[in-house]
Amino acid sequence: MNEPNIRLTNTEWHLMECLWETSPRTGRETTDYLQKHVGWTRSTTLTMLRRMTEKGLIRCEDKEGMKVYSSLIKREDAALQETEDFLSRVYKGSLSLMVSTLTKKQALSQAELDELYGILQQMEEANSSD
Repeated sequence: MNEPNIRLTNTEWHLMECLWETSPRTGRETTDYLQKHVGWTRSTTLTMLRRMTEKGLIRCEDKEGMKVYSSLIKREDAALQETEDFLSRVYKGSLSLMVSTLTKKQALSQAELDELYGILQQMEEANSSD
């Protein structure tokens, strides 16, 4: 992972999703998006943009008199950190326990089973080549 310890609050996830969807975005584009999708006011969005810039999560550049924002972290890196935190906190780090719990509540389709089987085969091959 490129960025260690990426921890986003629920509020920060909203803004990051906006920038991951389309980046860079002007302050106005970001404000309009978050007003429409989350119901944030202009003031809330501008405060979050400033805070997240200070935290090093996003970049703010001046282009032709407008502030333009882009993400400094990848969605995959943030999702991986969130998943690892969840797995550790809820399932004591046991991926098999998590999968077992999830599949007890919801049946998997044949396509999902095939996909999981393929992932396990790749992991097994990688482990046997080490």
